[in-house]
Amino acid sequence: MIGMARERRLAEIFVEVADSLVDDFDVIDLLQRLSTRCVELLDVSAAGILLADAHGDLQIIAASDEHTRLLELFALQHEQGPCVECYRTGNPRTNIDLTRPETTMAWPRFAARARETGYVATHAIPLRLRSRVVGALNLFQTRAHRLGDDEIALARALADVATIAILQQRTLEQSHVENSQLETALSSRILIEQAKGVLAERWDTSVDDAFAAFRSYARSRHLRLAEFAAQIVSGELDTADIPSPATDPSEDGRG
Repeated sequence: MIGMARERRLAEIFVEVADSLVDDFDVIDLLQRLSTRCVELLDVSAAGILLADAHGDLQIIAASDEHTRLLELFALQHEQGPCVECYRTGNPRTNIDLTRPETTMAWPRFAARARETGYVATHAIPLRLRSRVVGALNLFQTRAHRLGDDEIALARALADVATIAILQQRTLEQSHVENSQLETALSSRILIEQAKGVLAERWDTSVDDAFAAFRSYARSRHLRLAEFAAQIVSGELDTADIPSPATDPSEDGRG
């Protein structure tokens, strides 16, 4: 995607995000879309978004694919990686070569797992509004290619959009309200992961494909992802009513 086509797509995505910022919007679906848009717009292979809960502990809230989600979980379990460092310091880390021991000596276990996943470079951008950091945007590459200043600036712009979505245009003084919103979103993500597993097992398909079909069905019927997931997990909804990935692929692909 180059030139005017890329600029046009970028404008469309920011309009898409702006249209989503209405009362009672689905923050999980919005952040999931943002993670896939990062892959679409930037020269990266995958993206993940981490949020801090009410206790200041990072949690995975969105990822462009299942491999990246598992890598992010590994980083959080071992409390190491550029994403954790980025959140703690509030400073971005970009163009990190995961194949160089001198670059990754602070988080060797994360670097080894990232390489096993197929990634050779990574970037971590804080989700920050003024002095407050609420999480981190993580980008991964499967081939060695340095991101230029323009792409880093775009990544930071997308991180800013994610931050605005998370805070839902509330002021910093309303931290107790923000924490409640984030806690609800993080709890809802657990239900969504369970629903993904149920559908993947039922259809004997990948978790990524199950999630794509799950989101496609929910969006076509204007259902909130967490509420839809709760119906699946509780057995309230017959999953046979949901078209399988083979019959109803998501319009967003993996997004």
